[in-house]
Amino acid sequence: MKNQSLSIRPIMAIWRRSLERLLNFYARKRGSLTSFFPKLFIFFMLLNMSCYWIAILTAYPQEAFGNERFEYMLMQFPVGFLGALFDSFSFFITVWIARRALKTTSLPSYIAHLSIDVLIAIVATFWVLMVFSISGWLVGTLQHSSQSLVESSAKYENRLTDAVKDPTGRQNIKNIYFGVMMGFSAMIPTMIHLYLSAQSVFLYLRKVSKRRFQKL
Repeated sequence: MKNQSLSIRPIMAIWRRSLERLLNFYARKRGSLTSFFPKLFIFFMLLNMSCYWIAILTAYPQEAFGNERFEYMLMQFPVGFLGALFDSFSFFITVWIARRALKTTSLPSYIAHLSIDVLIAIVATFWVLMVFSISGWLVGTLQHSSQSLVESSAKYENRLTDAVKDPTGRQNIKNIYFGVMMGFSAMIPTMIHLYLSAQSVFLYLRKVSKRRFQKL
């Protein structure tokens, strides 16, 4: 047990220093909130629209170039806007959580703080569902469709339910892939933490191996 604690604490110390450097870099480069927020929002909007088209072209190319191509073209705008709205606010929540994590003194508390980003990614799944329900309804309204918001929501909820019941089905695999692509922006904080943790393990092991090599 002693050896395990000795190996974990240096890794966590490296992880904390890396996270602190990243937050300090953000604080130096951010500038005023009034100028930073529009840039952040536009970035996430373009990112969501890019992920939307990548998902459409790779999963449903026949839809992108079929009879409903105009509908899919219109949907990119509310999808991008609503996605950017969630990502922008979750970005500031993530920064706030990271700063609180650095103030903690215990390892479990530090990890628990950063694990909240995983919860945000899960919430993003349901947000994506709501985004497409609203976007589909808005586009349908513009095209004078009789589809209601409830009907639009039911359509995407049924796709989610089918994906959970039969995740290996061909159509469901496409829907899952599409959902992952649309939730990519919300997974960025989690991926950054995973990268920093893996980097910390690598740096620690490299440091230990150098010490052992010098003793030979």
